[in-house]
Amino acid sequence: MGVLTLNDMLRRYRPENETEAADVERVRALVETAADPWLRSIPLHVTASALIVHPDSGGVLLRWHQRHQAWLQVGGHADPGEHDPLAVAMREASEETGLTDLAPWPDAQLRHVVIVPVPAAGPEPAHQHADLRFVLATQTPDGARAERADAPLRWLSPQQAHEATSEDNLSETLLRVERLLAD
Repeated sequence: MGVLTLNDMLRRYRPENETEAADVERVRALVETAADPWLRSIPLHVTASALIVHPDSGGVLLRWHQRHQAWLQVGGHADPGEHDPLAVAMREASEETGLTDLAPWPDAQLRHVVIVPVPAAGPEPAHQHADLRFVLATQTPDGARAERADAPLRWLSPQQAHEATSEDNLSETLLRVERLLAD
């Protein structure tokens, strides 16, 4: 997906509240002004993530993120040359969980746009992610395997996931996924 298509995706997206509307506007401005909005070297850059669900059980998969000291969704940075947010989210999700049957669910629609602060770590200064969030499904939840020992995975009910996370922005994503699971 080229920058114009990313721009189109953001133009079509309908924020659900004022905070998200402000975040979407900041991301649109980034996409319109940055030579490459995915570059990790700029203080605000685009990332893509996904909340993985097992529709049959209603479970959601969270991953421990050492840097944030929090249970979060999977996802992250684009590799050089990647520009399609859904493809980035799917690749990252597969790498972080070992799941090979991930598919957009119930469709490939962008589900949440949020700007999140990222604390400094090592030589990398504090910065912000303009995170584009999707929902992915698996039919093989028992196949989930952590990519590293310090990044365990947990299948939880949406309620348990709300209790496990300390991040308000993930709680909002969970509310949106709960609505999808209820339909």
